[in-house]
Amino acid sequence: MSHNAVPLSHHRLVAVSRSALDALRRSLLRDGDAGAATALREAGYAAGEGHVAALGDWVRERRGVAPNQLSLEQFSEDASAYFSELGWGAMHVTSLDDAVVAVDAPDWWESAGQEQTGRPECHLTTGMLAALFQSVAGAELGVLEVECRSAGDARCRFLVGAGDVLAYVHDAMTHGTAYRDALARVE
Repeated sequence: MSHNAVPLSHHRLVAVSRSALDALRRSLLRDGDAGAATALREAGYAAGEGHVAALGDWVRERRGVAPNQLSLEQFSEDASAYFSELGWGAMHVTSLDDAVVAVDAPDWWESAGQEQTGRPECHLTTGMLAALFQSVAGAELGVLEVECRSAGDARCRFLVGAGDVLAYVHDAMTHGTAYRDALARVE
């Protein structure tokens, strides 16, 4: 960031080491408590609110416009640079169709070094992305992680869309349907 940038502390953000957040996640998730994932998503959502403002300032400094005025490609580029600079990792945002956007994160910190659990584990990120995309889109959106390096996938992939669409995809996945097949059935 340039010397004129609004400091992250202005947005009530604090730096916390990955190891501290990872220890917190592992402690909460260790016993398989269903409420732990919800608590982590809620914490991620709260953190996302700070990132909304910080990313907004960051984009305005780089491009002179607000994030919601960027093309999807420009937003993807700037969000990836912002989160990479903060240590979260790179992301690539693409439209899958009119109803869903995918956020692909090949080196996302939340799944880095995690033991293979066989299921998605990026709960903080899910909440944070919900806050971020709701703010940029100006609409109620949900986020569903459908691929995760903790589950043995090559990347973490999050779907962003309307809650009813994501609920349908989640339900289909719990019944053995691949998320891509479920998305193909969404009208």
